[in-house]
Amino acid sequence: MKVKEILDKAYSEHHLTKDEIKFLLNSEGEEKELLFAYADRVRKEYVGDDVYLRGLIEFSSYCKNDCFYCGLRRSNKEAQRYRMQEDEIVEVAKRAYDMGYRTVVLQSGEDPYYTKDRVYSIIKKIKKEVDVAITLSIGERSYEEYKAFREAGADRYLMRFETSNRELYQKYHPGMSFENRIECLRWIKSLGYELGTGFLIGLPGQTIDDLANDILLVYELDSDMIGIGPFIPHPHTPLKDTEAGSVDLTLKCISILRLLMPDSNIPATTALGTLDPLGRQKGLKCGANIVMPNVNDLKYKLKYELYPGKICINEDATKCRGCIESIIISLGRKVGQGFGQSRHYELKKAVYN
Repeated sequence: MKVKEILDKAYSEHHLTKDEIKFLLNSEGEEKELLFAYADRVRKEYVGDDVYLRGLIEFSSYCKNDCFYCGLRRSNKEAQRYRMQEDEIVEVAKRAYDMGYRTVVLQSGEDPYYTKDRVYSIIKKIKKEVDVAITLSIGERSYEEYKAFREAGADRYLMRFETSNRELYQKYHPGMSFENRIECLRWIKSLGYELGTGFLIGLPGQTIDDLANDILLVYELDSDMIGIGPFIPHPHTPLKDTEAGSVDLTLKCISILRLLMPDSNIPATTALGTLDPLGRQKGLKCGANIVMPNVNDLKYKLKYELYPGKICINEDATKCRGCIESIIISLGRKVGQGFGQSRHYELKKAVYN
């Protein structure tokens, strides 16, 4: 196999076999740079030069789950826990709107305190106050809850499956079910949300074969937004002594996913920028078109520690907004206006209607 032949196929067909994906994941040197260049070209042709900003509101650091890699895990007694109240969340959403954000992402651990009625109320209040798209990232819920949140006005839902390897999933997610996770994602899609999903890169025990399967699962789920990032070990978790995921491998995954899903939204994640000072820039240069700055108050940003060393947590939201815009402009790109709905979602919606 030759990289250029595979890339030409990906460019024209937006489909690859598992072996072709693995070949690209193993590319190095000039071949790797060619992969990045093809992905950037597809990004420009299908989603343009706009980079859309999402205002991230991390509203609770409580979590009922005990995932081995996450600093918010239930068993972490060192974690700093907090819950924001409804009106407080709405105020942050209003402030995000005033800063120019047209999408807010409501993210938390899986916290049962936020019942169906509470979440419904928060969505309704935000929608009444400001004209923003709302993305929920609050984990596994019942079909009825997802339906209620959609009816309240939630537009998008982000929930990564983390790994398609069932053995690894069960190992690192005690008490959870891979099958249930996937069923939740299918429910979300069926209810008309823009679906966001993805995976971690570099989980201990993960192979190139696993990553190829991860990419194929994102493709199969027909994801409108694809969130992937490198694993970063947290000192208060069972994986504290393991190695971090590879920035290079993350960039390859972003590039391959851009080739396979040319009109989906793909963020350059904060985790990339945490492991590499130029990580987000590199992500944007090989296929990404979304950035998700945190818009919370400092007192909360410092406590929501999924992994250590997160960038920008000591900056106030206004400074962070200016900083990310200057990065985008430095790359010859511009901050997108409007909601930045996934073009993949728009096209599918047009077909179904």
